[in-house]
Amino acid sequence: MSIKKIILINGHPGQSSLNKSLAETYRRSAEARGHEVRYHDISAMEFDMDYGEGGYSDTKPLEPALEALLSDLEWAEHVVVTSPLWWGAMPAKLKGAFDRALLPGRAFDTRNTTAIGFPSPMLKGKTARVLLTADTPAVLLWLMYGNAIKKIFARQILGFVGIKPTRFTSFSPASHADEKKVQSWREKVAQLGAEAA
Repeated sequence: MSIKKIILINGHPGQSSLNKSLAETYRRSAEARGHEVRYHDISAMEFDMDYGEGGYSDTKPLEPALEALLSDLEWAEHVVVTSPLWWGAMPAKLKGAFDRALLPGRAFDTRNTTAIGFPSPMLKGKTARVLLTADTPAVLLWLMYGNAIKKIFARQILGFVGIKPTRFTSFSPASHADEKKVQSWREKVAQLGAEAA
């Protein structure tokens, strides 16, 4: 088994959450197998979520937390994100981190475009896993909403900057899961962490 460099992002903005528990389980298991993990907890990060009016020609300087996040995305071979599903999307603070940190010249190249005119991705050669908690069962997320959140993560954010494939592991219904169910989820996440998957 090869040792991997992993960036792990807990995308839940609360100080304590199921997502944080899953992230910490993944981290412990991955580190126990010798993988190198750099951990970012959105709830503890301080930054302005608003991209503002400057555009790409006059971007706000990155706060230390966002510079560390982007540097670790550049460093990593595997990206792991935990996120709850809120109103069909990710929490605003997690989206704000992506809005601010994934900048041209670091995450994508607007001077060089693909065959269909998209900026060239600059974070290629990395894979991703999203651990998604929701109250909507995975089958209904697909049938009723066309897996919109998965498309946003896999195609419009991570895939756009070259991180692919993005695989998903869904945990639902999450709000009132009993301890036995949560423990089974932790065991599943621990296995993923051990395998750096």
